[in-house]
Amino acid sequence: MNGVHSKVLHVDLSHKSFEEEQIGNEVYRAFLGGKGLGTYLLMSNTKAGTDPLSADNVLVLAIGPATDTMVWSSSRYAVFTKSPLTGLYSESYAGGTVAEPMSRTGYDAVVVRGASEEPVYLEISQAEVKFHDAAHIWGKDTYQAEDAIRQEVKARDTGVVVIGPAGENLVRFAVIENNYWRSAGRTGAGAVMGSKKLKGIAFHGSQTKEVARGDLLRQLWEELGKIGKHDPVTRKYREQGTLQMVPVVNKAGAFPTRYWTSGTYDRWQNLTAEALQEKCRVRARACPKCFMACANLIEVSEGRHKGLRIEGPEYETVGCFGGLCLIDDITELAYLNDICDRLGMDTMTAGNLAGFAIEAFDRKATKERVTYGDVDAIAALLHKIAQKEGIGATLAQGIKYASKKWHLEDLAIHVKGLEPAAYEPRVLKGMALAYATADRGACHLRTTFYKPELAGIMAPDQVEGKAKLLVDYEDRLTILDSLILCRFFRDLYLWDQLSAVISAITGMRLDEGQLKEIASNIAGKVRDFNLREGMNDTDETLPRRFFEEKLEDSGKLLPRAEFDRMLSDYYQIRGWSPPPSRGKRTGKAKAGKRRNNVSRSSDYGQI
Repeated sequence: MNGVHSKVLHVDLSHKSFEEEQIGNEVYRAFLGGKGLGTYLLMSNTKAGTDPLSADNVLVLAIGPATDTMVWSSSRYAVFTKSPLTGLYSESYAGGTVAEPMSRTGYDAVVVRGASEEPVYLEISQAEVKFHDAAHIWGKDTYQAEDAIRQEVKARDTGVVVIGPAGENLVRFAVIENNYWRSAGRTGAGAVMGSKKLKGIAFHGSQTKEVARGDLLRQLWEELGKIGKHDPVTRKYREQGTLQMVPVVNKAGAFPTRYWTSGTYDRWQNLTAEALQEKCRVRARACPKCFMACANLIEVSEGRHKGLRIEGPEYETVGCFGGLCLIDDITELAYLNDICDRLGMDTMTAGNLAGFAIEAFDRKATKERVTYGDVDAIAALLHKIAQKEGIGATLAQGIKYASKKWHLEDLAIHVKGLEPAAYEPRVLKGMALAYATADRGACHLRTTFYKPELAGIMAPDQVEGKAKLLVDYEDRLTILDSLILCRFFRDLYLWDQLSAVISAITGMRLDEGQLKEIASNIAGKVRDFNLREGMNDTDETLPRRFFEEKLEDSGKLLPRAEFDRMLSDYYQIRGWSPPPSRGKRTGKAKAGKRRNNVSRSSDYGQI
């Protein structure tokens, strides 16, 4: 089938061996690629109950049919594994310059299993797989490790992914980094690499893809490019990046503040794009094949962090360290962002855990003095987490573990063990549903449903019809993830555009209904994985605080009856039954719609 290589590389680190697998067209017709293919491979190559940090867990790195073609926003790769943070499904995506070199190796995915006894890094090309000694870079931060691997490999146009000390030390929310500041791995894919003693992977090659209709693809490229030049949303991303969200979300009363007690921050003006431009030299930066240029490449021009250079901070980092921890200096947030990137840890979980640690100290549950607004104490906390020292050893295990140990489970904010993004669900009720149902935990990216609620497409307080619209967003974004395309192009890739792109690349003519069926199929397979791994009813609800504690500034609450109504509607639309009660196990998801069943014979079961 056009647009795919039809090959998957399997690497066994225990035996320093590798082999290729041919993937049949029926798999691509059912799952497209990207998220669909990654989920298929994850399910096919793991047994139920596998310890995420054992040699039996696999790490799947995948591209999509759109990768390395003339498709706007296609310079992204994906990572799939069983999460060491949640024990359930893990997916993450990152931009930068890795996806194209990954595609040019000639593989649609790389499945890494086993574990090396000594630190290694992989060099993967279309010709061979090399296992390099990584003892000399084990312990180095992500920037240093990436530089070292790139210098040693020396191949032209090499894409490099690495982990930092957090991943090496099995911090359960460690990420995989590339291009210094691009992160993949919310829920701990970096820790999975660390458990395998895999410091990094370098990709390079010269394999090309064939597309079905190059003329149509060029036409789509030109049409979308013209739209992008004049689109006001695109212009706003170029001018302000994701920090444009700070005033919008704060005005809506949905900016989580003081560890989820308020929806507004009275010093939000210090966290905006304008504040960043006042204190830093800022330049818009784009991934390849992108006219959005949402990234802010900054250099701090004043204060104690003068000279600090980083791509960021993004809105979520600002929300989690700024709002939740009450830090009101954008350069200090850049400083904390830099620490997390170097150590290789997720800024969103790190910011949430810092806020939780502050509350734990206030309630005398810990003796570690960390207070609101204390940047240096929070910075020290991040290093302790990465090294698993003192209180850091507890927080490195994640919010579920820490809250249970400190008897603060009613205080902790998470779904499935993953903390929410910086959107308050007592205000944005669709985000409440999104957090509860997202397959990797309290994820904002599965649906990005803050967009229709903040843009006036559907009122935040509205309950009727909310699940239906959310499912439509979720299905469409699942197709984006299976191609793999950037989230910020969601308003430019509607169903008709997605059909045209798929037709131009693969030759398959799929209408909206057929694409929704593929999306439903993928969603069902992800749910099968989570149910297989023990997901229960407590994993698809929200923390009780959202139902019982009013926001201090607005007095808003999420009525449980309204949430239950949305959740019930969601299950009905999906054709799913609720998960079993805690303590019970179940088989596959109940499907209300026909789903294609594609299996791969292996020692690890079938999908």
